Amino acid sequence: MTLVLLATAAAAAQTGPIIGDAFVVDGDTIEIAGERIQLSGVDAPEDWQFCLDQTGADYQCGKESSLALDAFLSASRPTRCEFSSRDRYGRYVGTCFRADGKDVNRWMVESGYAINRDNPNRGLYAAAQEVARSIGAGMWRGHRRAERTGAVVEE
Repeated sequence: MTLVLLATAAAAAQTGPIIGDAFVVDGDTIEIAGERIQLSGVDAPEDWQFCLDQTGADYQCGKESSLALDAFLSASRPTRCEFSSRDRYGRYVGTCFRADGKDVNRWMVESGYAINRDNPNRGLYAAAQEVARSIGAGMWRGHRRAERTGAVVEE
């Protein structure tokens, strides 16, 4: 019991980066050494979400986003995450890097598998999002549909 409490206290006090093999939870959340990490500044569709492709057909953009993140991380392990805060769910929020130094958060937006969480014209990944949009990468190859409202978003 004491060991569990000490491990929990150490994790809560984490100030340095976490380095290890990352397991994908969804397109903007990973887990390293039992800690869930929300990729800062990005928002990916949930695994259950669908998008519309360029022909208007549904495809599993949420699942595609998760699979792309897994493949990207698998190509250069371990993953290192640096933290800025914790979110309301207790997850660390931060920026993650592959062993080769590539910024995971930026790659997800640049590749069109996630969007800039902030206003599309501002924020850390606004330029990366514009690149993805201009070349029709990932979700930008078609339309996004808001599953909760059914609205089609033309972007």
